[in-house]
Amino acid sequence: MAGSGEFAAIRLGAEDITLMRGINALFAEAFEEPDRYPEGQPDEDYLRRQLGDANVVALAALDGERVIGGLTGYILPKLEQPRYELYIYDLAVADDWRRKGVATALIEATKAIGRACGAWVIFVQADYGDDPAIALYTKLGAREDVMHFDIEVT
Repeated sequence: MAGSGEFAAIRLGAEDITLMRGINALFAEAFEEPDRYPEGQPDEDYLRRQLGDANVVALAALDGERVIGGLTGYILPKLEQPRYELYIYDLAVADDWRRKGVATALIEATKAIGRACGAWVIFVQADYGDDPAIALYTKLGAREDVMHFDIEVT
């Protein structure tokens, strides 16, 4: 399959530690944050617990054994109605696989997970200036202009 233009998108489970580390390495490169992802990674027990949590979504796009795309997200239970929302937290594709449908396939896989858990919507943020992400999300959904705030817990 390597180099064929074909890939597989899979949902990670509790034992997929190596694939999650591959996704984190891809995120570090794609987001140009080499210190955030590879250094200080959680240990295997932590990753196993998170990947085994039904409300944590981790998807890998694979070309053979190579991670060429990754998506992490969270299923959020709502309290005003018996339903869920699904939040895409991170999404990245390797440079040599961009514009080949990988990100769209990962989002389609996320939509299937959302349908299966009873989610009514998937939401995702994009940074101003990240034109490829904005174009992708505009193609797939309706834009809402909101403000985002980081509140420190200390």
